[in-house]
Amino acid sequence: MTGAASLPGVLVAAGHWDPKPWAAPFRADPERPVFTWPNLPDPALVHYVLAWAPPAEAFLGLPNLKAIFSLGAGVDHILGKAALPDVPVVRVVDPDLTMRMTEWVVLQVLMHHRRQLAYLRQQAAHRWNEITQPVARDVRVGLMGLGELGQASAKVLLSLGFDVAGWSRTPKTLPGVACFSGVDGMEPFLARTDILVVLLPATPATRGILNKSLLAKLPRDGALGGAVLINAGRGALQVEADILEALDTGALIGASLDVFEKEPLPASSPLWSRPEVVITPHVAATSDASVLAEGIHRAILDFEAGRPLKNIVDPKQGY
Repeated sequence: MTGAASLPGVLVAAGHWDPKPWAAPFRADPERPVFTWPNLPDPALVHYVLAWAPPAEAFLGLPNLKAIFSLGAGVDHILGKAALPDVPVVRVVDPDLTMRMTEWVVLQVLMHHRRQLAYLRQQAAHRWNEITQPVARDVRVGLMGLGELGQASAKVLLSLGFDVAGWSRTPKTLPGVACFSGVDGMEPFLARTDILVVLLPATPATRGILNKSLLAKLPRDGALGGAVLINAGRGALQVEADILEALDTGALIGASLDVFEKEPLPASSPLWSRPEVVITPHVAATSDASVLAEGIHRAILDFEAGRPLKNIVDPKQGY
């Protein structure tokens, strides 16, 4: 499609994902040009890009671009591109995505709290043996990251009776949650955390934060008999060699990892064979593409009606 159009056009650059469900809501708009990368006969028609891990060239040569919408909660796959256009980058905040992340976090916390991995090993060995499990109120869960996802997870964990705390870059207040912030709050937060749940974005300040030094600050004398790491943030946060060393030395007694330094996780990674580690293939917040696309569609319609965009990313902060 070339020439003038009555509605601003949309380009879907969905990486390895199927672009069809992301494009579907926009195709229902009369006279709105909709393109899927790399099929772009007239770049001047594109006013919005919907992107997940796009090539840098997907953003080039778009003279009328008004906004870029991430197709997931993370935005580092966009902000890291060279020559990124000076337009708003909008992250997804959607009830479906939030609930799915909350489900995954709570599932992993309960799996370690209720010793499910040990019971699965016993099942494989045909062994019938009760394993001591502490009550939830004696287990201290710490959420590193108190944004939309962290707050939702905290509320459910509180309802299950866990002793919940949170850490964020800037001060926050959440009912029932012991809140820590900034550099000064990190060590006391870690010192009272038996299960560390990480939901931070990948920024220059957070890359490699889950390293030997940080893991060594988690307690070994808590109700679980050691600390557990749960990371559903970004793979760039963790140093996997340090996580393996922490498992070997007892700084960690278990881990659940949904994100990795390199994805897919190489078959040669020692993490695959660790019986105390749960691995999922970056699916913690996997949501129905059609549901998220409808939310982006509504946001664009609101913007075209004169209302401001919501959930705009601060490029300096990275979220």
